[in-house]
Amino acid sequence: MADDYDSSLDEEDISALEDKGDEKKLDTDVIVEAGVTSLEPDTPIYRLRLSYSNETFLAAYKGEILKAGDKVLVPTRYGKDLAQIIGLAHCLSAEIANIERPASEEDLVKAKRNKEEEAETFQICRQKIEAHGLEMKLVSVHYLLEEPKILFFFTADNRVDFRDLVKDLVSVFRMRIELRQIGVRDESRVVGGLGVCGRGYCCNTVSDKLKPVSIKMAKDQNLSLNSMKISGPCGRLLCCLSYEHAFYNEQRKLIPQEGSRLNYDGTSWKVTEVNIATAKLSLSAEDGRVLSLPFCRFAKVDSHWEICGEK
Repeated sequence: MADDYDSSLDEEDISALEDKGDEKKLDTDVIVEAGVTSLEPDTPIYRLRLSYSNETFLAAYKGEILKAGDKVLVPTRYGKDLAQIIGLAHCLSAEIANIERPASEEDLVKAKRNKEEEAETFQICRQKIEAHGLEMKLVSVHYLLEEPKILFFFTADNRVDFRDLVKDLVSVFRMRIELRQIGVRDESRVVGGLGVCGRGYCCNTVSDKLKPVSIKMAKDQNLSLNSMKISGPCGRLLCCLSYEHAFYNEQRKLIPQEGSRLNYDGTSWKVTEVNIATAKLSLSAEDGRVLSLPFCRFAKVDSHWEICGEK
């Protein structure tokens, strides 16, 4: 992950931290390949997770009640595979898969064996990439449980012609090979790790639905536009910048903005700072006085702001 991070970025080229519109990424909104056309009202809907890509999706099952942590066999857009139950879902989606059955002991043994082979396959594929001189970084490898197919996830700055690589891999493994190019944010979600806050990456532990994050979100929250402080290990803006953005926007509608002028105690005051976190405004007067007042002291009267309360 450190290979993707450019510590030389500064405010002049901070736009490089924003997501690129043409960046390849995993499409987590359309993950199932077999939807459910109709469901009985009492059919439980579960949220499932694919361990190898950290993607989540919804699936229905009419059999016995499943609990968090259970493994099940379910069709995905990659093919029929194992997924883990996260819990019951309280919202529905247009795309809902059908869980075929809970995983058997034989399925779990096979999955464990595949996991061991994936480590060796990863090394072989990386050697082949170097041999072909391809500018791509292998992220993960996964063997499908119910199909003779291997998935290879990789990142690359540009489009990669990997046709010769695929032929080489097919000759080695004698099964279907599928290479999928993903973005650097998706790489963080797949690999996981600890963020600057000391917690697991948001994209890996909080939500797999990656929403665009813009520099404007950092500016609206009065954050320093220092790339080291507002970007994650993936080299993109921190996912958490989007969490409170709506709250900041709503709060700003309820208070005077920076640069606004108000009359108070016979003097003209100018709002010099808006601090949403502390819920206070800083003001300066023409005579040099400075005030710091809580939001509750401001009220809009006849389309203009006034300071109310004790003087």
